[in-house]
Amino acid sequence: MNRIIISVTNDLATDQRVFRTCDCFNEMGFDILLIGRLLKNSLDVNNNYKTIRFRLIFNKGFLFYAEYNIRLFFTLLFTKKQLLYSNDLDTLLPNFLVSKLNSSKLIYDSHEYFTEVPELISRPITRSFWLTLEKFIFPKLKNVITVNQKLAEIYSNKYKVPVTVIKNVPYSCSETRFRPLLNLPENQKIILYQGALNMGRGLELMIDSLKYLKNHLLVLAGDGDITAQLKLRVTRNHLEDRVKFTGKLLPDELIKLTHQADLGLSLEEDLGLNYRFCLPNKVFDYIHAGIPVLVSKLPLLGELLNQYKIGECLNTRNPKSLAVAIEKMIVNKSDYLHDLEKAATDLNWNHEKKTLIEFIKKID
Repeated sequence: MNRIIISVTNDLATDQRVFRTCDCFNEMGFDILLIGRLLKNSLDVNNNYKTIRFRLIFNKGFLFYAEYNIRLFFTLLFTKKQLLYSNDLDTLLPNFLVSKLNSSKLIYDSHEYFTEVPELISRPITRSFWLTLEKFIFPKLKNVITVNQKLAEIYSNKYKVPVTVIKNVPYSCSETRFRPLLNLPENQKIILYQGALNMGRGLELMIDSLKYLKNHLLVLAGDGDITAQLKLRVTRNHLEDRVKFTGKLLPDELIKLTHQADLGLSLEEDLGLNYRFCLPNKVFDYIHAGIPVLVSKLPLLGELLNQYKIGECLNTRNPKSLAVAIEKMIVNKSDYLHDLEKAATDLNWNHEKKTLIEFIKKID
């Protein structure tokens, strides 16, 4: 049986794309080893795959990346494998080096435009390091995946290598709408944001819009760099009973929560090419939960809404305009249901899995 080692820098608990990828390799008969890390607040990982989670001394900044990549290098080097699978640029160097030393095949899966994330744009020295690394390795890669056609075109044009698109969409599923499971009130409209609580996600705007809404609860499902600042903003505006922070949720819990919402938000700001050309995972999760989406006026999100009438773009980014859009969409929710069902049928992992399997069969 062929052994594949799949590596990420997160704690494995909530990375649904990685889980779906593992399921695909499992169906193909691979022996899977999944490598990530273990944090103090990490949730348990319950799956059928062999797993290594590094407990690190450093968990942020340069020292974190250095420690993680050194440990990953030696683990990959001395572990039996036929195939390496690197998720994002921050795991690529050790995977690339070991693939050369051991003559192992390598797949690189870029979940985003890593060097264009807002956290790097504001740190030019750090960004220069990652750009240099990308420019050194990327042209030498043979098997590259990314999440949408625009990023595939950017990478392919820049580095003259073929890039395959595997969309980050969920499995088809159905859930019962049952709010008491997560202690959500029956008498309030639920506005949901799921994902990282980081800069540039429009989270402050979401909170500020609540003063123009009467019977709405904003649920922020996730954690991140600005969680503490957001909680302080909620307190200062006396909105403690209008905003619920769930923290990170396991995938099954997140699915249940998403099906309980009335509207899903994805309000990324245009802070660099990564956000400009994003198709956030949460939008597809909202679609599969049958809830309309209110999104930023960004190119790929706009194209999605032109293809499927599943929601609206927010044209004016201020709290009152957001509140008006939220209220109007929830009142007219039934208008979007037909296209939400059609989009969920078209955009699901059962289709993407076929593309991934064909890609794996042809790797060099």
